Amino acid sequence: MGLEITKEMVVGSLIPIVVYWVYSGLYTVFGNFFNNYRLHPKEDEDNKNLVSKGTVIKGVLRQQFLTTIIMNLLHMVTRRNRQPASSLIVITRQIVVALLVSDTFQYFFHRCLHQNKFLYKHVHSKHHRLIVNYAYGAFYCHPIEGLLLGIIGGPLAVYVSGMSPLTSAVFTSFSVMKSVDDHSGFWIPWNPFHILFTNNVAYHDVHHQLYGGKYNFGQPFCPFWDKILGTYMDFRVEKREGGGFQLRPIKPNKD
Repeated sequence: MGLEITKEMVVGSLIPIVVYWVYSGLYTVFGNFFNNYRLHPKEDEDNKNLVSKGTVIKGVLRQQFLTTIIMNLLHMVTRRNRQPASSLIVITRQIVVALLVSDTFQYFFHRCLHQNKFLYKHVHSKHHRLIVNYAYGAFYCHPIEGLLLGIIGGPLAVYVSGMSPLTSAVFTSFSVMKSVDDHSGFWIPWNPFHILFTNNVAYHDVHHQLYGGKYNFGQPFCPFWDKILGTYMDFRVEKREGGGFQLRPIKPNKD
């Protein structure tokens, strides 16, 4: 058969988008009930950020549209070469491989965007206009960065692991929820993402501050490359006077 798009492909590509807006929407709608768990005061989202929320929404939608097209093209081209997800063992192996590939690509790609002055100034700095993160700003980035992530990032993990469209949707949706949570700005003690991963909302918030731009590049799951290559900045989460929390960075010892 020639190239064709299937219902499984369409559903698989749409699920992560729905998950993104539903999960980030929950943080947005119910955020006022969790003000005592914010890493930054609510008003800082408007006072300190360098981009409007309307612009962020449009940028994220553009990125998701691009990713949907690319992922469906990938599934169409590699359809015959995929291993059927016939057992839990196969699916688990695919997810583990995808996780390792995703973390490795994201670390080195992200670090390159920071260390190359041209790329940071003209591309990645757009994402860092969000100094105070909020949930639906997780995927806000420059179109070129979004294009590279859409062509290489997610598709690379899916291709190497051999995932089917629906297995890919499950993995991608979990990655989406993790990324949204990392950008949510809420340090909620019972949050399972904070229990399971040391790469969490506080870890990534350190990276978005001026003192953390050279540290904590790892995304989206495990910061093992940061620890191996000496770019991990530890931190403490402390109660803020007047309510909420604040980060206290522990800068690495360079001696």
